[in-house]
Amino acid sequence: MALTSQMEHLITTGDLIAELGARAPKIGGNDGGWPGLTIYRFHEPTAPSWEEIQSLSIGIVAQGRKAVLVEGNTYTYDPFNYLVLSSNLHFQAQILEASPRKPFLSFVLQVDPALVKKVSSDMIDRRTAAGFPPVKTSPVPEKGMVSALDPELMSVVIRFLQSLESGADRRVLTPIYLQEIVYRILQREQFARMLCIAAEQAGGNPVSAALTYIREHYSEPVTVNDMAERVNLSPSSFSHLFREVTGRPPYQFLKEIRLDRARELLLEGRLSVTDVSRAVGYSSASHFIKEFRTRFGTTPRAYVDAQALGAQLGALRLET
Repeated sequence: MALTSQMEHLITTGDLIAELGARAPKIGGNDGGWPGLTIYRFHEPTAPSWEEIQSLSIGIVAQGRKAVLVEGNTYTYDPFNYLVLSSNLHFQAQILEASPRKPFLSFVLQVDPALVKKVSSDMIDRRTAAGFPPVKTSPVPEKGMVSALDPELMSVVIRFLQSLESGADRRVLTPIYLQEIVYRILQREQFARMLCIAAEQAGGNPVSAALTYIREHYSEPVTVNDMAERVNLSPSSFSHLFREVTGRPPYQFLKEIRLDRARELLLEGRLSVTDVSRAVGYSSASHFIKEFRTRFGTTPRAYVDAQALGAQLGALRLET
């Protein structure tokens, strides 16, 4: 980043720090005053903790540094980068840099997929009319992506936050600024990711209905035929559409849901490995252990032991 750009970024970052600091009086999450907006403040680094989001989410840090672990991938972001996460995720989050003098300040904004579809459709129509080649929007397998936070996006984020102060601005300007935030992100390398996530979440989409069915019935002996029948498609047509939207076959997605839930149950420590395997839909504990090892690189028991040891070491580091 050039020196002039760095200076501009520091100035706008200072404005963002002031905006978030005023809206986050307490440690932890604070209601941002807009649906889906949460503002965070921390005065010291934290150990990894489990969190959940329901919708496509944008994370921006004004001060400090944060890491998010999703399905074995770590996404680290700071005042120079922002994060986009997929919908319906359980993940681990950890504050890496924070102090009473320079508290960690950030926000997470959950975005309605219908807005993403509206903005992207307008962009595609304009590109087509101007003679540009079609944009490739094939699904991206990762659940998150970190991108550089440029001055244009930073500027509209600050205007968005400032518009929440006034009732009239909130009614008229806030939705406009929110739409511009989505537009700025779609202009960058997040285009394919946000379209994929929006398609996954879109109401009335057969894949969306199938995803809901899978999440509600993963503990049962669900088959691809069951999923296809649920959305009135042939198994082959359903499998093809599901792969196009999510980037993975239906049964692979079901397996990931089962194993992610198994990991959570194991960390809770209330059930044995055999009981956990049954709770997430496996009739064979040995089959469960094999697939768990394939996904997470270790056995269920070894995974729990490693997480417990990591938490102990993290607590010791905080004490010292």
